[in-house]
Amino acid sequence: MRLSPDELIFWQYDFIKLNATIVYTWGLMLVMVIGSKTITSKLSTGLERSRWQNILEIIVTGILEQIEDVGLDQPRKYLGFLGTLFLFIAVANLCIIIPGYEPPTGSLSTTAALALCVFVAVPLFGIEEQGISNYLKTYTEPTIIMLPFNIISEISRTLALAIRLFGNIMSGSMIVAILLTITPFIFPDLMIALGLLVGMVQAYIFSILATVYITAATRASKSRSETGQ
Repeated sequence: MRLSPDELIFWQYDFIKLNATIVYTWGLMLVMVIGSKTITSKLSTGLERSRWQNILEIIVTGILEQIEDVGLDQPRKYLGFLGTLFLFIAVANLCIIIPGYEPPTGSLSTTAALALCVFVAVPLFGIEEQGISNYLKTYTEPTIIMLPFNIISEISRTLALAIRLFGNIMSGSMIVAILLTITPFIFPDLMIALGLLVGMVQAYIFSILATVYITAATRASKSRSETGQ
């Protein structure tokens, strides 16, 4: 039993390894890029629309509503980043129905990379919204004494974001593998359905937490102006 797709090596030369995490991650990105290009190349503005366009519009509208509900006033501005995060994690987890496939989100390297994207994006969006001086001031609020604690908080929540997704996907895969080994004729369909549900929930949680972090970084100036500071 493998704990991570990192352990499945397809090709190796010296210290250079091509493992399942890299292969499946790039495969998913390729499929998503080609699929997006194909679907969006024939978009219709009339009443007659393809099934794929309807599905795409439902997904995009749902993501926009979630971003706005969390508190971001201009959801379309953040749609590209947050929507890509959600769709990548969701598709990576839903593909467990393909025999032989192992989700790259079960690798700590993948979840750490996704968390680092959020770690970099949060201050970028915050600086864009508030300006660099106002954004840096948020690290000294409510007093300068809180500066190291706010920095530690920023780093620790990034680690938590990576480990939460990795732990849930890895533990879910292990439970499914154990149950399928013990009772291969009773649990397969039930466990696959449970795995799909857990995968979608984790994609939702990861993207919502990223939205909350960005909202906190971009709304600080508004809070100060409302309180007259």
